[in-house]
Amino acid sequence: MKINITIATQQLDLLDERGQLIRQYRISSAKNGTGQENGSFCTPLGKHIIRAKIGAGQPINTAFIKRRPTGEIYSPEFAAQFPKRDWILTRILWLSGCEPGFNRLGTVDTMRRYIYIHGTPDSVEMGKPGSIGCIRMRNSDLLELFDRISVGAPVEIIAS
Repeated sequence: MKINITIATQQLDLLDERGQLIRQYRISSAKNGTGQENGSFCTPLGKHIIRAKIGAGQPINTAFIKRRPTGEIYSPEFAAQFPKRDWILTRILWLSGCEPGFNRLGTVDTMRRYIYIHGTPDSVEMGKPGSIGCIRMRNSDLLELFDRISVGAPVEIIAS
């Protein structure tokens, strides 16, 4: 399986081994656009792999901080207590760049930038940039993708 993410259409495509489309999902990428640099709060482009799958077995809407479940379950009431929090929910697919000098190593390292594909509150609009670098997905879509994709699977992020 392989993942292709297209920023222009805010779409994630899950492809089989022959490159045939299995499923399409709406996503939300970075509101600052695309870019590789640490601290840019942009979504990195290029070839990546899934370095780690985090959160298997956790309930839907589990809140994560620093890739660890907090024991909290997201709800609008709970969110009101933390209005500025960037919610990372349900599951995490941690990305690692494959192109040295472009999205791997130095100041452009996707993994060291903590770029994930992760769940987000249902109130977050999909199909429109809004994250601080990560790829956000609906929790139900992410659960489906998480179960279908393996660690080491290729992920390519393109602008258009």
